Amino acid sequence: MTRAGIWRIGQLVFTALLITLLWSAADGPEIMRILSQAQPLWLLTAIGILICQTFLSALRWKLTAAHLGQVLQLPYAIKEYFMSQVVNQALPGAVVGDAARAVRARAQGGLAVATQAVVFERLAGQIAMFITMTSAFVVTNLSVGGLDWPLSIAAPIGTIIMVGCAVAALIVLGQWVPAILGTTLAGWMRPFYAALLSRRALPGQVGLGAAITFCNLAAFGFCAWAVGVHLSVAALVAIVPVILFSMLIPFTVSGWGIREGSAAILLPLAGTTPSEGVAASVMFGVAMLLAVLPGLIAMVLK
Repeated sequence: MTRAGIWRIGQLVFTALLITLLWSAADGPEIMRILSQAQPLWLLTAIGILICQTFLSALRWKLTAAHLGQVLQLPYAIKEYFMSQVVNQALPGAVVGDAARAVRARAQGGLAVATQAVVFERLAGQIAMFITMTSAFVVTNLSVGGLDWPLSIAAPIGTIIMVGCAVAALIVLGQWVPAILGTTLAGWMRPFYAALLSRRALPGQVGLGAAITFCNLAAFGFCAWAVGVHLSVAALVAIVPVILFSMLIPFTVSGWGIREGSAAILLPLAGTTPSEGVAASVMFGVAMLLAVLPGLIAMVLK
């Protein structure tokens, strides 16, 4: 068996282990009771918003690629994006679908440009979510009546934010002093600036980033409503991005287990129980699975 195969089996095992531990720690029967009373209307609303988010993400990919000289037709971008999400949801790592998307799009500009377009588009989404999380974390810490962040949670989040800001500062500085980034990284920075930070690219990236971030947070909020959990705006913009960021940890299948564990720890800051937090996260995971069904249909009909 290859090293990649061993790693994927390990991810599956780790996912199962996390879910088992959560079932015990967060009162599994109570989680099932909450899920059994879910309101389908709110779930359907969340699915619709996540489908819209995929359309917007495909548009962002198209625009990002255009700034790199790669021409993608919007219907093609939408179909490919949905198909890549199907693979990302099904396989450990959540990047295999994106890699395949870049390979299939290599005919329009070459593999190097296609890879950069996919990587930069995904990175743009993480940057938008990071800015949202950072802004909300600072505001809710400083404002009267904001969220009560315990030090055990605030410290690691603050550390992540400081590291992220340091990386951003290094990237911006590298625009004027490329030598500090090294030859390889500096070679990637030129197209990165062109695709995301140039005067032509930035307005579209900011607008789409804000819209896509709103869709993700709103979808989670509606999934929470579906299981009877009503989150404040402060909780949605400060806590939910942290939960969604946890899905980037590549130890489980599509973030399952890690996302639910994060929700069990963080959502009680907004007044929920750990069981309610896990139930809201599970409902969001279900919504994500159902929202990629158009991609499955496209793969079958291809």
